[in-house]
Formats: sequence, structure tokens, C-alpha cells
Amino acid sequence: MAKKKGNAREYVWLQCTESGDLNYRTSVNVKGGLPEKLKDGVKKYSPLLRRHTIHKIKRK
Repeated sequence: MAKKKGNAREYVWLQCTESGDLNYRTSVNVKGGLPEKLKDGVKKYSPLLRRHTIHKIKRK
């Protein structure tokens, strides 16, 4: 069995920039730094607005 060498992943929320809702929860690898596409924002579906909007990282 393989041994774990610490926890290099962290759970973050994706927050809609227009409505402010926390719609998605995902894990990111924090060991090498955050990917550029996550810093800029990701287009995801917002159920409240019923369309795709930009979601940015929100840490709780």
C-alpha cells in the first residue's frame, strides 16, 4: 500500500460573480500554486440566474 505524504489538496468554493452564490465546491492542488485559469475565473452554470456566469475562488 502507498503511503500518503501530507495533504497537498484543498477544498475551495466557486462563487458566482453576479449573484454571489456559492454554487460549486472543488479541490485544488495548492502545492504548486493555483492554476491561472482558476485565478481568472471559470464559466459555470448558475442555477439562480439560469445561465453561465464567471465563478471565482472563495475560501471559507
